[in-house]
Amino acid sequence: MNVTLRKRDRGKKISLYLDYYANGKRRYEFLKLYLDPHPKNKIQRDLNKETLQLAETIRAQRLIDIQNIAFGFQNPNKAKSFFINYLEAQAEKRSESNGNYGNWTSAINIYKKFDRANIRFADITSEWLEDLRYFFIHSAKSRTGRELSINSKSSYFNKIRATLKQAHKDGYIKRNPCINVKCIKEAESQREFLTLEELTAASKTKCSSPIIKRAFLFSALTGLRFSDVEKLTWKEIQHSDEIGYYIRFTQKKTKGHETLPISEDALQFTGEAKEPNEKVFKDLVYTDQNNAKLSKWMEAAGIFKHITFHCARHTFATLQLTLGTDIYTVSKLLGHKDLKTTQVYAKIIDKKKTDAASRIKLKL
Repeated sequence: MNVTLRKRDRGKKISLYLDYYANGKRRYEFLKLYLDPHPKNKIQRDLNKETLQLAETIRAQRLIDIQNIAFGFQNPNKAKSFFINYLEAQAEKRSESNGNYGNWTSAINIYKKFDRANIRFADITSEWLEDLRYFFIHSAKSRTGRELSINSKSSYFNKIRATLKQAHKDGYIKRNPCINVKCIKEAESQREFLTLEELTAASKTKCSSPIIKRAFLFSALTGLRFSDVEKLTWKEIQHSDEIGYYIRFTQKKTKGHETLPISEDALQFTGEAKEPNEKVFKDLVYTDQNNAKLSKWMEAAGIFKHITFHCARHTFATLQLTLGTDIYTVSKLLGHKDLKTTQVYAKIIDKKKTDAASRIKLKL
């Protein structure tokens, strides 16, 4: 068992955390201790030194705790620690993904409004978790005081469940209380998408942000998420005589390694090739301002649906199924690990067929 003190550069500060490694598994503990990356005077340098000494003392104590207590069983010291601190540490692990990290921080902010949020691991029970579930369903409100959607409630509560599951693995609790507590069931959400006619109209309409237009259309023709389009580099776009152009990349969300064939139509939206390590869609960022430009572009094309960038991925999936591609192939193109995830789009197609069948009516 190794416990290593490590640093993570967060730009304006350097975060200190512990890296635990045992039996081929790794876990982390964020210490909420920070260094100044550019100390300008002796006071700042001394403060960095003291912070490092404190972090090293914590590391040494953690190692002693592990040596004294078998790894995997509840540690008395851990049982006395507060759940909220561990929950915030779990959120920090997602800090490299802005969307996911934001979802975790939103869940934490709402959790803190629960009257028994400041609980120690030793006091966590299934009854406590049931009460927390009731709170999320009936009392949880957004930062502005509005009612949360059932899907948001489900997502946030699942963050708590995932954290408790991990805490059980890490030896903070002897028994996972989630075993006897149901999750909050999601409502079946409507996935907005463009028809082929609408996508064609959008491609012929000018957008005030050419990079948004090119990236959206590229996503609609490849099924790539915004996060994967944003980080795509020229070296990831490759060519072979057998399959033509394709992308070899690692999905940011799932970390899965993918090889995705792309069409000539999709390739035209990448522009002129640059250096291998340069981003294909340089300067592409996800902002409210760019979302507004996307909406105005759609309106200019005569499309008045609520279209976000992620709707491009929905469009790709829906069009593939509409045009006859089998669901298994679509699942692989989207990089889904489970076919059930892709079946949501199949339901959309089934509804379209039902609506179409009902259009022909006889006047008897």
